[in-house]
This record gives sequence, structure tokens and C-alpha cells, in this order.
Amino acid sequence: MYIDGFVTPVPKVNKEKYIEHLKKAWPFMKEFGVSRMVETWQDDVPRGKKTDFFRAVDANEDEAVLFSWFEWPSKEIRDEGIKKMMADPRMEEFDMPFDGTRMIFGGFEPIFES
Repeated sequence: MYIDGFVTPVPKVNKEKYIEHLKKAWPFMKEFGVSRMVETWQDDVPRGKKTDFFRAVDANEDEAVLFSWFEWPSKEIRDEGIKKMMADPRMEEFDMPFDGTRMIFGGFEPIFES
């Protein structure tokens, strides 16, 4: 398994729009090899004294922080899937209801699972 993880600020007023975006994105992501997509909306996210999720993505009071991940069968499938996905013209059709420039993301190799 391989994981792509994300933290994203989304305007609170766009929650339903974001959910609609996810419903459209899931079949597309699955087509390229994503085996599971989990998107979570901020619920109990404390403000830290030194750092926190809000500061990590420069979120303001009108934005919620989302913590999300995509599960792939392997890093090889992920690398090939991302390459094909980014080259697919349908990517242009996705209206992102958030500022993607403040998203933080990365690929992660699982080291423990129970």
C-alpha cells in the first residue's frame, strides 16, 4: 500500500460544493488506481501554541481544515496513476472549491498497520 496525504483549507461556505466535487472526483481517481479516498472535515482541531493545522495551510477564520488521504495498492501504481491523471484532459473540468496553493501534501510509505 502507498498513501498520499493532504491538509487543505476550504471556505466553510463551500462545504456542500466540496462534497459535490468529491463525488465527481472519486470515480476519476478510482479509474487511475486509487483504492480508497478518505476526506475529513474539521471537527475537533485545536489551535496550537507553536504550530497547528490552521497555520500549516494559512487558514483563516472563514475556512475549515480538511485532513485527507488516498490509498493506492503500491507506490508504482501511484506514480503511474498520477502521471496518467495529470495528462488526462478531464483534469481541466474539475472546479476546485478551495485555494490549492495552500494545500500541503506528500506521499507516505506505511510502516505500521493494525
